[in-house]
Amino acid sequence: MIALTVLCCVLVAVIHRFLQYRRAVAAIQDLPGYRILLWQGGALANFLLPPVSGISPGVNHIFRNKYKMYEDWGRDVFSSVCVWPQVQIGLTLANAAAVKEVTSSRARFPKPTHDYRVLSFFGRNIVGSEGEEWKRYRKIAAPAFSERNNRMVWETSVKVVEDMFNLVWRDQDTISVDHCVDVTLPIALFIIGVAGFGRKVSWEDDEAIPSGHLLTFKNALHVVTTQVVLKLIVPDRLFGMTEHLRNVRLAFDELRQYMKEMIDERQNSDKGLKHDLFNSLLDANDVDDLSQRLTDDELLGNIFIFLVAGHETTSHTLCFAFALLALYPEEQDKLHHHIMGVLSDKTVPTYDQMPQLTHSMAVFNETLRMFPPVPTIPKISAEDTTLVTENSNGERQTIPVPKGTKIIINTVGLHYNQKYWHDPSTFKPSRFLGDWPRDAFQPYSSGARACLGRRFFETEGIAILTMLVARYKIEVKEEPQFVGETFEERKARILTTRPGLTLTPVRVPLVFKRRV
Repeated sequence: MIALTVLCCVLVAVIHRFLQYRRAVAAIQDLPGYRILLWQGGALANFLLPPVSGISPGVNHIFRNKYKMYEDWGRDVFSSVCVWPQVQIGLTLANAAAVKEVTSSRARFPKPTHDYRVLSFFGRNIVGSEGEEWKRYRKIAAPAFSERNNRMVWETSVKVVEDMFNLVWRDQDTISVDHCVDVTLPIALFIIGVAGFGRKVSWEDDEAIPSGHLLTFKNALHVVTTQVVLKLIVPDRLFGMTEHLRNVRLAFDELRQYMKEMIDERQNSDKGLKHDLFNSLLDANDVDDLSQRLTDDELLGNIFIFLVAGHETTSHTLCFAFALLALYPEEQDKLHHHIMGVLSDKTVPTYDQMPQLTHSMAVFNETLRMFPPVPTIPKISAEDTTLVTENSNGERQTIPVPKGTKIIINTVGLHYNQKYWHDPSTFKPSRFLGDWPRDAFQPYSSGARACLGRRFFETEGIAILTMLVARYKIEVKEEPQFVGETFEERKARILTTRPGLTLTPVRVPLVFKRRV
């Protein structure tokens, strides 16, 4: 009798869920797309599962498929309807007009803050917030991203790269690295440390573990950003089970301690650089209105977000840029020729020359087009509404969008859509030297929620890229196990990615040869 009762309950639940699923499919007029068990935006589907028809599109499927899904389904929007953990409708967009409508309509399509809980380990922050809370965080942080600060970012970037040439590479003719991130990661970390937080770290003392710590600041931050998915899917009580999990837990504890020490040190000092990001965050707590002050957790949460945004996105983007320049030597030669024309007899670019370095900017933008740091930008429909797109024949189509629908701006799909970008799989920086479809370029998102630190990111990226290419020629490292591979095989190997907080290069072995 008990077994029969349980069986009946299960059957009723299954029928109920099936009917919910059918209503969801009907609500979007059976728009083509995935019909799957697991939500395509979940951690399990995104980070762990292979592609299984009817179950999950699999790990890194957005970047892996790029625009192919849209070609298969004959339009620039496809749907996803899943049944677990609940029936959920999703629309994934690679249409510039539809994307612009979503990003410019904050009330209709707010950010689903629940999806950003993975970034709130240390406290609430500007990325994982919406509404009045987000406005408060933005008001506090915005003054730090000024023209004066951008000049400091440029000068800091030049100094950090010069120190690497002199103290680490020591003007050697050839520098061989097993993974380019080993070069770009510390550069980006030093720059955000100085220009964002007034925390000077040199190449010489980078590996020294300070008293009271078990990890360096760089290693703690690197482990946290690369292993953050474990904090999302593994319960806290299980982090003592294996040595790897214990190391991840240690890194989170160490990073929290480092950030608290940074706060204490700055609060007890003369605050040094008055216009950096750190002071903007700390000064928020000097106002009389208690409701406008940051709590201790909010301060830690926002420091963490800006540290991640300030080092990992730059590090990975530059790694991809150097990989592309190594794979396309003719494009590297064009860039070098342009840089030398701007610098003339000077060896160090100045901030005032940045507007003239148009080819450096083109290479940077083309890298972001091909490898956007955030492949997808989630939104949610706050009301029953519609979106307009086109099918493969260019015919306009109105798509119903029920309240609660998950909207995914597919940055990769948009960037590889041949309606906007000719031959999108080929590295062509020149496409950014003339007129180009700005609404189809979304590495920073757009609208009110566009990236606050865009100019900071561009400034340090252009400075670093220009310095390296001016002084060194970049080549793919020759390895005996890959002798005889075709260009396409080499390209696929060097540009292999995996998902993370930002799109992550797996292994980019390069050689830097000093130019004569």
